[in-house]
This record gives sequence, C-alpha cells and structure tokens, in this order.
Amino acid sequence: MPLSAPMQGAVDLQLPWNNRFASLGEAFFAPLQPTPLPAPYWVGTSAAVARWAGWEGAHLQNPDLLQALSGNRPLAGSEPLASVYSGHQFGQWAGQLGDGRAILLGEVNGLEVQLKGAGRTPFSRMGDGRAVLRSSIREFLASEATHSLGIPTTRALCVTGSDAPVRRETLETAAVVTRLAPSFIRFGHFEHFCHHGMPDELKALADFVIDHHYPDCRRDPRWGGNPYVALLAAVTARTADMVAHWQSVGFCHGVMNTDNMSILGLTIDYGPFQFMDAYDPAHICNHSDNTGRYAFYKQPNVAYWNLFCLGQAMMPLIDEQDQAIAALETFKDLYPRALARRMAAKLGLAHPQDTRPQNDYEMAAPAPVIEGVLTLLAAGKVDFTIFWRQLSHWVRDGGDAGSRDAVRDLFLDRGGFDAWLLSYSELLAHIPRAQAADLMLKTNPKFVLRNHLGEQAIEAARQKDFRMVADLLRVLEAPFDEHPDCESWAGFAPDWAAQISISCSS
Repeated sequence: MPLSAPMQGAVDLQLPWNNRFASLGEAFFAPLQPTPLPAPYWVGTSAAVARWAGWEGAHLQNPDLLQALSGNRPLAGSEPLASVYSGHQFGQWAGQLGDGRAILLGEVNGLEVQLKGAGRTPFSRMGDGRAVLRSSIREFLASEATHSLGIPTTRALCVTGSDAPVRRETLETAAVVTRLAPSFIRFGHFEHFCHHGMPDELKALADFVIDHHYPDCRRDPRWGGNPYVALLAAVTARTADMVAHWQSVGFCHGVMNTDNMSILGLTIDYGPFQFMDAYDPAHICNHSDNTGRYAFYKQPNVAYWNLFCLGQAMMPLIDEQDQAIAALETFKDLYPRALARRMAAKLGLAHPQDTRPQNDYEMAAPAPVIEGVLTLLAAGKVDFTIFWRQLSHWVRDGGDAGSRDAVRDLFLDRGGFDAWLLSYSELLAHIPRAQAADLMLKTNPKFVLRNHLGEQAIEAARQKDFRMVADLLRVLEAPFDEHPDCESWAGFAPDWAAQISISCSS
C-alpha cells in the first residue's frame, strides 16, 4: 500500500523504486510529502554520482527532475517519509529526534534517496525543516571530496536552490541536497526503540539491518552464534576504519552525536566539518562545541563512546553483557591497526588496504617515526595536507635538495625535522623509491575541501555564479591529480580563513 495518495503531475523517470524501509511499519516513520520550494534552480550536479546510482546522466538536465528534487512534484514510485530516532547530543541524552529536515523518498538500485532541506516534518521540533544554500553546497562538495579520498560516506547527487528566505544567524536562501546511501539508519534508531521499551521494533530494526546490509552476521561462528553481537562487532570494525581514515587526512567531523553516526560506518551529516589547515590535534572546528568534546584528537574516543551507546541500546537482543563488551573492545585493536596502516601508506611504506597484523606496520613505520613527525607538525602548526604532498614529491624526486628544502622550510624546528628525515630515510632505503613515491602520491592528496575554498564558492553561488562549485567538484573528484589550472587551491589558506565560523546551525 502506498503511504499517501499519489499526487497529480508525478515525474516518471522509469526508476526501479523499492521502499524497503517503509516495510518496517509506522512506528519507524511518518509519511509525508516535501514542502514545495518556489522557483528552484540547479546549483550543482554530480554526473559521477548519477552513474554510480544507475540514474541516466540526462536526468540531471531534466527540468521535471529539478522540480521533483526541490519538493515541488513527486517522483513516481517513491513513498516519502521521515524516520524517527533518538540519541545522545554532546554526551547528553537528547530524547526523541528524527528526520527534522530530511525526507526519504525510497530506494533505487539499492541506494536510498533522501532530500535534505525539503521542509518541516513531525520531527522538526522548533525548526523550519529547511537547509540553506551555504550548508548545502558544503555538504554537496564534502560528500564527494571524502568519497574521492576513499573515506566511506554518503553521497550527494545535486543541490537545488531558491530565493526563498531562511533565517539562521542572518537571513539566507533555501536549498535542497539530494543525497544517497545504502542506508541512512543511525545509532540513534536503535537507541530510540530501546529507550522507549519497544523490543519487537528493536529486533525488527536489527534484523532489517542484518538481512539487507550485514548478511554474514547470520553465519558468523564467533560471538556464540548471536547475530546481534556479530552486528555490533561489524559496526565497530567499520566505524574504527572510518575514523582512522578521518585522522589520517586531518578531517574533523565536528558533531559526532550518536544520531549522526551511521550504522554502516559512513561519514554522515556534514555540518561544521573541516579539513584542517595548520595541524593542531586540539583543533575544534565546531564553534558551537564550547567544551571541545569533538576536538580532532578526541574523535576516536568519541566513536568508541558512541559505539558503547549503540551496544547498550542493543542489549535487549544480546544474551550476555560480556559478549557485547568483547565485541566493542575490538575497537581498541582495530582502530590503531587501521591508523597505523594508513600512516604507513602516507610514508610510502605499506599499502592502505593491507590487512597484515599491526606489528608488520610497526616494523614498516615504527611508532616513533609517525609520532615524531606529528609532534613536529603540531609544534610548528604546519599545514597538514601540504606537508604530506611535499614529502611525497621529495621521495619522488629521489631526495633532491630542492624538494627537501621545500619540505624543510615548512618547519620552524628545522634541526628537529632534519633528525626525523634521517630516521625516515633509513626506512625508505629498504623500499624501491619509485614504488614508495607512487603510493604516497596516491595516498596524500594535493587538494582537500578547505574552508576558504568552500566559502568562496558559496559567495559566488549567492550571486548565481555556480562555476566555482562545478570546478571545485571536478578537482575534488580527483584530489591526487595535479590540476595545474587550479594550482592556487593547493596553496596555504589565507589569513582570513581562520576567522570562518562554522557551527551546528550550518
């Protein structure tokens, strides 16, 4: 049965819609239609995401699709809904939350399609259900930037805009992001049904996630044959890998509440995120984070804490508390192993997809070498992305003095850098230089979505000039390439970038 009567003027793109989440029942969501957005226009589109999702590229030029993805016309076969969940925000139980400005249309080719900013829902609380142009462009670009770095993430198909006013700290204009993922289920979904004493719904949710996304958990011989413990362990593993990848590229999420944690280990809900410029482990990218709970160096521990919240929510499905704790404790081994693997790859000493035991990475890139360079980077507030790329060039150029000086000049403590480089060179001596350089240039990006670049694209877009949005997307989809026409985007952030304020309201 459809969740609501079909509206006239439906846009039929002949897409194979599946509405599996809706099959869970009305305890999980509220059916509704998006709120129309007046006079919409395209802001940015991703042909790469359209191909990945199995949508014909021509669809993105379809004026009917523009209307549909702005909430003005329904897509034939979709069953729009907003899901309910709860969660911990800044370490405190926040109670019932839910999709306050996101509307799930359904599923196409195994990917859920969601409109973010398409109007109020029953879970909007005091909000207007809208997204602004500023935050929508940031999420659109960041989704594709992180994906191109190999980080698990939701994806963004497009952004549509409107001159409709939306008030945040100032008066802004509205926009809608169309984002896709195999699932948008969060830790908070499990917390919701546990907290409200709904064991049948909790079990149905867990079974749904296992059957559609973690089928191996039914056959996992570990954990006493309990598929729910196996699910907890699998989510722990994916989360550990995701956060290790964040740390290796200097990515700050900014608001790691449990309702912003994906059950699939995807980076989700791009709000006050930032790719760091100057390396500072204590950096806080979210200006709403007054206590520094989500500072960069705290992200692994926060992920671990969030996983325990998930484990607590799943306890009605798990026979023994010791089993759940054992599954969660695997984070303490998996995370450092994943980070060591990625840091070794940044040094050209091990491939990031290598799955050897951790002590193999310790042999390839001893902890003192990794810790030593991070200490130097922090002490000198050295640009994180530029350092790793310049080091890659030094390895590529065979230790050329000019390339060495380009790296050395990034540091105030040049004597300390010289000592570190000597230790690193001794490790490189055991590996073909060309092999190490090739790995480093494919691991250390030249381009990341720096805050000031996003800000410049946003300012142009406010004037209806979307060229920089398109150009940034092109570059960020291939961040390891040289892109000589955009060389300045790989340079140091201007002084004014430090004054950019990004908060939860973004």
